[in-house]
Amino acid sequence: MVKKRGQNKNTKTNSFKAKTNSNRKKYTKKEVILVFGAHSDDFVLGAGGTIAKYVQAGKRVISIVFSSGEKSHPWLKKKVVTEMRSEEASEASKVLGCQIRFLDLEDQKVSEEYQTKKIEEKLLKLVQRVKPTKIFTHGKSMVHPDHRAVNKITMALWEKIPRPKPELYIYPVWSPMALKDQNPILYEDITDTFSLKIKALNTFHSQKTRAIYQLTLPIFYRAIVNGFKIKKRFAEKFYQIK
Repeated sequence: MVKKRGQNKNTKTNSFKAKTNSNRKKYTKKEVILVFGAHSDDFVLGAGGTIAKYVQAGKRVISIVFSSGEKSHPWLKKKVVTEMRSEEASEASKVLGCQIRFLDLEDQKVSEEYQTKKIEEKLLKLVQRVKPTKIFTHGKSMVHPDHRAVNKITMALWEKIPRPKPELYIYPVWSPMALKDQNPILYEDITDTFSLKIKALNTFHSQKTRAIYQLTLPIFYRAIVNGFKIKKRFAEKFYQIK
């Protein structure tokens, strides 16, 4: 079941119904980009600046969150952590200007629940409806099993997408060294949107004493190094695999 959050609890919604962060608009003629993230903060960590840049350029970006990453707080009830992290992700999406969908798969069981809940059929319907030109996802050699699972899921999904197929890119979250420099590289200048990426990361209050603070310096370092490669102040780097 795909869910949206940040709305009135009495409001009924349908799976994959668009969640907008501003006034309702018609997206029929907009270029669509999909960003797959295993956990609630991955789309910001891996592609936050690029997402904001695309939105400002008039593109429609949809972030798909597979799991809320509820095992990050094992001392709290699953429902509490899921709602907390989903609300944070919704706030981050508002900062970046993108839409967001939640698949609500269990943390560290993404692969199994993806099959049992028959999520592939829902994702294929979404892809066929919005016809994305690009899909961003995790690399297959990432450390976290959910990251690897999402990569495998994306690859299988891409094979079933009818032509013309979208371009497929992978992004790093924790360690950029996990991705090999053997694929065509896409650099996106995020000089004008890097501050939005940082602002979006700051919405993850539950992670501030843990992962987000630990990643702040590497995020700045990576953005500066990538920017240097294309003679810009800040940039994000992706690898095209399809």
